[in-house]
Amino acid sequence: MIELRGVTKMFGPKKAVDQLDLTVRAGELFAFLGPNGAGKTTTIKMVCGLLAPTAGIVRVGGYLAASQEARQLLAYVPDQPYLYEKLTGREFLRFVVEMYGLERRQADARLAELIETFEMNDFVDELCENYSQGMKQRVVFASALVHNPKVLIVDEPLVGLDPRSARIVKDLFVAQARSGVAVLMSTHLLSIAEELADTIGIVDHGRLLARGTLAELREQFQSRAPLEDLFLNLTGGNRPLANGRVMVPNGAPTL
Repeated sequence: MIELRGVTKMFGPKKAVDQLDLTVRAGELFAFLGPNGAGKTTTIKMVCGLLAPTAGIVRVGGYLAASQEARQLLAYVPDQPYLYEKLTGREFLRFVVEMYGLERRQADARLAELIETFEMNDFVDELCENYSQGMKQRVVFASALVHNPKVLIVDEPLVGLDPRSARIVKDLFVAQARSGVAVLMSTHLLSIAEELADTIGIVDHGRLLARGTLAELREQFQSRAPLEDLFLNLTGGNRPLANGRVMVPNGAPTL
């Protein structure tokens, strides 16, 4: 459903994505991992048609990513959800429904289903300006799913979520993938990738360094180490500091 072939993106002299080949199949939950500045968000924006590649091809469902056909298949949830604060959650969802031109009776049934799924009945009729981060994220996820997309792209989906909201969102990812949706999830939380992903892709400096299940990655690198160690070794996160110490995963230097 998602296909990138030889994709490069330049910002002036800076190469954010470098000859990237990537495929996410229907029904696959793909975790896209990389350090800050690795090119993850730039890649996601090209898949969504928000940025044009400098070179290479990006397709969604067989269509060029910037095309209307591709956008109809796709839902995108950014890391910072935006709502119209003077609307209620329900009004915002109805606005999105109208944007997609969905039939009223079908849309009402779909909204009722999503409000129940995301446990929004207690706040959906309050103004969005009063919402917590978790409430906003639930509404944004619901709005992304109103048209039953075939491709779901999420950038840092669990930022600021309480444990209950996080569980709802994680269950959503799995349910969407099992229903045949291609899910591309960018995250810094390696534990989430390890828990949920069918496939893990590790990117750095705009290049895909490794791709596979956790078992396949361990076999490829002949290691039984946790995903965190594999990730740090691949992306240089275990490099010694100038004083000869090593930065361990929690960020505290050790001798």
